[in-house]
Amino acid sequence: MKFGYLIDMDGVIYRENRLIPGAVEFVNALLSTGTPFLFLTNNSAPTAEDLTVRLRHLGVNGLSPKHFYTSAMNTADFLAETHPNCSVFAIGEGGLLTALHDYKIANDAIRPDYVVVGEGAATTEKLAKAHECIERGARLIATNPDNWCPVSEEKTRPGAGAIAAFLEASTGSRAYYLGKPNGYMFHRARRKLMESALNFSGPVAMIGDTMETDIRGAVEAGLHGFLVLTGSTQLENVCDYVYQPSRILQSVADLTDEILTGKAASHFETTLGAPRNTGGKSGHRHQTDVFAFHKPRPRPAMTK
Repeated sequence: MKFGYLIDMDGVIYRENRLIPGAVEFVNALLSTGTPFLFLTNNSAPTAEDLTVRLRHLGVNGLSPKHFYTSAMNTADFLAETHPNCSVFAIGEGGLLTALHDYKIANDAIRPDYVVVGEGAATTEKLAKAHECIERGARLIATNPDNWCPVSEEKTRPGAGAIAAFLEASTGSRAYYLGKPNGYMFHRARRKLMESALNFSGPVAMIGDTMETDIRGAVEAGLHGFLVLTGSTQLENVCDYVYQPSRILQSVADLTDEILTGKAASHFETTLGAPRNTGGKSGHRHQTDVFAFHKPRPRPAMTK
């Protein structure tokens, strides 16, 4: 059975600035066989061009911007589809600003329809301006629910989810979180995948390292979910989740021969010893984990 693939990046293709063993061969197999694939990332900061260059510098060649779909692009798609000609006040970096500009979504720092937050650029002044815009009636959108983003093995920074949570707390508003695991991200990515491969009508699998976003989103979108153990999820923790991956793989290298030969492995789940815990940040990474079942929080009484 030939799959089309949606592929997470950090923890699947690379960790920080190091390629995961077998990643180059995996991508080369996809390219050489004409297998439909799309890299899917919650990181709204880079443009598709930035990601192409980054992977090239890491040693992955043959890719172009058409192979990438970010949460920033997903947010711009959502706004253009649901509210054409809207205006936004955006807090974010080049990837978000470029995606909004590509759809000719106007910037308005006075009375926008939406406040849109991504990673980075969250200065005190911009947060204050966003707060004011929401008080005037703007609705709050986050490009993704990630509370933090990895910068290096020992360093993180606030993610879009954390910035949105700050504005939720200060205004009493509720943010709408796009990106993974929101079904809109998966449905738009699948549509984009199908458009790029006109003769493909096979099943689609999401390959990711995170149960809360990659696998949950795949399950809820009706896709196959392939979990790799090269990132944030430990094998012994998989059974803690109600939803389960279709397959558990040690890494994307396990799929290379299948892609080249067109023949599936004889087993659909690799039962491995738990990989070494590489440390990392503890606690909830995603806002959906923390607030998914909470009622809207009332705004605290203001004191004069």
